Amino acid sequence: MTTSLHPYSLIVFDTDGVLTDTAVVHAAAWKELFDEYLARRGEREGRHHEPFDAVGEYLALVDGKPRYDGVRSFLAARGIELPGGAPDDEPGTETVCGLGNAKDAHFQERLARDGVDAFPDAVRLLDRLDAAERPAVAVSASRNARDVLGVAGVRERFAAIVDGVESDRLGLAGKPDPALFLVAADRMGVDP
Repeated sequence: MTTSLHPYSLIVFDTDGVLTDTAVVHAAAWKELFDEYLARRGEREGRHHEPFDAVGEYLALVDGKPRYDGVRSFLAARGIELPGGAPDDEPGTETVCGLGNAKDAHFQERLARDGVDAFPDAVRLLDRLDAAERPAVAVSASRNARDVLGVAGVRERFAAIVDGVESDRLGLAGKPDPALFLVAADRMGVDP
């Protein structure tokens, strides 16, 4: 069954998990970050920390969140307190921002090495939207969304992209807050 696109003046897509198959890449980058950090911390403390669960903890604590919020969420769940730091902290610095920046570096390395694919159904829907002359916007809490969409070969298919860079600049809340989607609709002059 095919749904008519006629009543819609704009389609707004989430990026990770809707347009692109990035969950495995994100989960692996989070795991690499937290396992390295927990091993260093455990060595210093003389105790063992359980490795990051790339399924359960990923979904419950970091998936879909801006990276610093994900770091805070994971650390809180493990009872670990760190200073916030600053966005320009070196990756791996023992601050929330330093760990978040390390996650970003791990993700970028994996994206460059392994790539990422757009979901075939998403590409077919983008084809239908192009044929119907309906604009599409991509949104993501990730600062890497433009790179991800480019590697997946679909970046140029979008009239606009509202990503984590803009979210930070505008001070938007992360998901499940709809702020990114509302900014996308506003940018295109469409009432949500």
